[in-house]
Amino acid sequence: MGDHHAELAGLLNDWLPRQRWFAGRGRGTGRVHIRRDVTLFAPLRLLVVDVDYDRGPRDHYQVPLVIRSDAPFGHEGFLLGECAGGLVYDGLQDPDGAAALLRFLGRATHRDDLVAELRAPAAEGAPALENLPSHPVGAEQSNTSIIYGDAYILKVFRRLWAGVNPDLEVTRALADAGSQHVAAPVAWYSGDVEGRQTTFGFLQEYLRSGTEGWRLALASVRDLYAEADLHADEVGGAFAAESERLGAATAEVHADLARALPTRPPTTDDLRALVAYLHGRFDAAVEAAASLRPFEAAARGTYDELTGAAPEVIHPRPFQRLHGDLHLGQVLRVDSGWVLFDFEGEPARPVADRVGLESVLRDVAGMLRSFDYAARSMLLERGDEPALKHRAQEWADRNREAFCRGYGQAAGRDPREDSAMLRAFELDKAVYEVLYETRHRPSWAVIPLAALERLTAAAPLST
Repeated sequence: MGDHHAELAGLLNDWLPRQRWFAGRGRGTGRVHIRRDVTLFAPLRLLVVDVDYDRGPRDHYQVPLVIRSDAPFGHEGFLLGECAGGLVYDGLQDPDGAAALLRFLGRATHRDDLVAELRAPAAEGAPALENLPSHPVGAEQSNTSIIYGDAYILKVFRRLWAGVNPDLEVTRALADAGSQHVAAPVAWYSGDVEGRQTTFGFLQEYLRSGTEGWRLALASVRDLYAEADLHADEVGGAFAAESERLGAATAEVHADLARALPTRPPTTDDLRALVAYLHGRFDAAVEAAASLRPFEAAARGTYDELTGAAPEVIHPRPFQRLHGDLHLGQVLRVDSGWVLFDFEGEPARPVADRVGLESVLRDVAGMLRSFDYAARSMLLERGDEPALKHRAQEWADRNREAFCRGYGQAAGRDPREDSAMLRAFELDKAVYEVLYETRHRPSWAVIPLAALERLTAAAPLST
């Protein structure tokens, strides 16, 4: 296997940096070592590879492969290259590879240290986990998902963090608690990474009737902009009712998580650690995005306000588990209401950080920023028309307020009552967005920069 693995490692050295989910950019030359090579069911081989860099820690990735002697029609887009064994393809994009992975899950078996588990017997009438057509989903940044038939969706974690992935842990806890706001997990598979049993992927019910919240929001904004002489409550305003329902659903998810998983009252040390973390995030961002410097004093002053009073005054809610990366692209509107998904948290954060107990206001702030993005991204598409800027802000404010109102009615406390903490998290999210846009979509950086101007000058949202 030595020469064969050397050939595959050479192909991966070229292929991995071109994938959207590869996290090693800017860290120097990556050197690939194949740690594990396991055939789940023919023709699917699952490789676990280590990547070492000139700078920073080692990364771990799973790379399912299919090696063929032929070149089937339509496979051209996911060819890694050729080795002595044949043509090497991304196994998740290959229909036979995707079918083999579903078979591995459905039979709840194991290969070496890779183990597949089923949550419970399939519901009556549910399709068997075998012989279903597969359709890879191609829009994700950090993972790869496959839809099987119209019944299931499998998320495969490409970058592996040692331990149970929070997406599986939280989704399973919510489903076991009877939450109506998650798609039930069906099966998952895991293996050893750094001596810990680590989640490689998990299968959920596929909510085929669902529409992503981001798409619904954009449709509402588009209607508003088409009637520029009307207000948000006259056209496109129906989404505010959905925003209020989404706020209530988010509060109910937080309540279910507080019952299912540990909580604790925040302490002075917790707030100090949070403030240090926020300052550290700003430090890292401002090094790469000089456009943040005009907001530095105001942002840091806002962060420091969190240590200016007793914890029960600054944050009279327990710290708990939460979504961790909540925005309109992480929610679905289905017939029964809103469903939240992708509880992985910010993918760039180590799992150890993502599984800590935090303020639910982090989730709230993420969603508030998402309403702003929906309004202003559409504005960019229209050439930033001055006549529509006021309408954009009006739509965003209307939906932000509706979300907070719905959350407060369900939770018993409106997020706007905790304005210092909420503002700090909104600022942190906007700083993160500036860094992201500066690196990946420079023309969009104006969206979070405009938010920073408002957040460092405006009064809190009224209740």
